[in-house]
Amino acid sequence: MGADLVAGRTAIVTGAAQGIGLAIARLLHENGAKVVLVDLAADLAGQAAAGIGGDRLLPLACDVTDEASVEQVVRQTVEEFGSLEIYVNNAGIARDASLRKMSVDDFEAVMNVHLKGSWLGVRAASAVMREAGRGSIVNISSLSGKSGNAGQTNYSAAKAGIVGLTKAAAKELAHKGVRVNAVQPGLIRSAMTAAMSPQAFAEREAAIPMRRAGEPGEVAGAVLFLASDLSSYITGAVLEVGGGRFM
Repeated sequence: MGADLVAGRTAIVTGAAQGIGLAIARLLHENGAKVVLVDLAADLAGQAAAGIGGDRLLPLACDVTDEASVEQVVRQTVEEFGSLEIYVNNAGIARDASLRKMSVDDFEAVMNVHLKGSWLGVRAASAVMREAGRGSIVNISSLSGKSGNAGQTNYSAAKAGIVGLTKAAAKELAHKGVRVNAVQPGLIRSAMTAAMSPQAFAEREAAIPMRRAGEPGEVAGAVLFLASDLSSYITGAVLEVGGGRFM
């Protein structure tokens, strides 16, 4: 059961069809929010909304790398629900390869989805929020953006960039009542980590002080905190959800 921490507010969550994004959408909804579930494929967004169930849900297709697509989602959200108080930049992809073998296309694809997509989301959401004088934007970074991972020069660079984006946007928007924060998940059980070999996963897990991987719902809890008034005096912060790794 939710505690209604964001009751009556409207949230957009990108990459909401599965994994961390779906967990975030579900928890915000349980806590009273009207939630727009955004994904590249409309049918997957619809299935995710049906899985959550109930009203106050709107599935929409969106290419987060496309300016017009992102702005259209924001417009539809305001038209449907009348406001926008929460925006979560969660959409992401992985195209892992060594620096020597990574193609320019794979580097650009990851940078575009994670970094450009987050920038477009921050810009479109804040345009609505600053006029209302309130709002919370949460960007999903990664501990890969703090420490760097071999084979992920594209992903690590993008996730580090999201931290810089978060802090710069927070400084620009604070006087308008809009907060911008980031969450840095560590090793979380998701479709992305499921693609790792059992040996690689076990090695990563063994390096975590808490000796276990995290669950999507644990990342969602951090997002809910930053989206709610419990964090009303927090902006430009980076909250690590990694079981103590890289302390």
